[in-house]
Amino acid sequence: MAGFLIAIISGALMSLQGVFNTQVTKASSIWTASGFVQLTAFLFCLGAWFVTDRGNPLAVFSVQPKYMLLGGIFGAFITFTVIKSMDLLGPAKAVMLIVVAQLAVAYLIELLGLFSVEKQPWEWQKAIGMGLAIAGIILFKWK
Repeated sequence: MAGFLIAIISGALMSLQGVFNTQVTKASSIWTASGFVQLTAFLFCLGAWFVTDRGNPLAVFSVQPKYMLLGGIFGAFITFTVIKSMDLLGPAKAVMLIVVAQLAVAYLIELLGLFSVEKQPWEWQKAIGMGLAIAGIILFKWK
């Protein structure tokens, strides 16, 4: 149950962040806004680390394989693409497409067992669910 609640909070925060960042972009530029987002996230994480665990921050470099350290670069592009899509499509359409893309890629990663994720078997229910999500986008966009 905690996982569901945390995921719901995450989705809500991502939507709020996208709207906020899009407004910041209007006052500056997309890369300035993205950089500011990453900088404030870093400062917050630094403060949280200082208050909580104070584990060795260099331990992240022990991760294998090393390409797993590219998450920060993905974060910069995620911020950029969320801002751009919300600006071009509006928050609701952008978030719908973002969530369905996340779901499709996550399911593909599970099916193929990529990036050290345990491989999962094909399930028709999940494919039907993905189809319903795509149908929902079409219905939502329909005028």
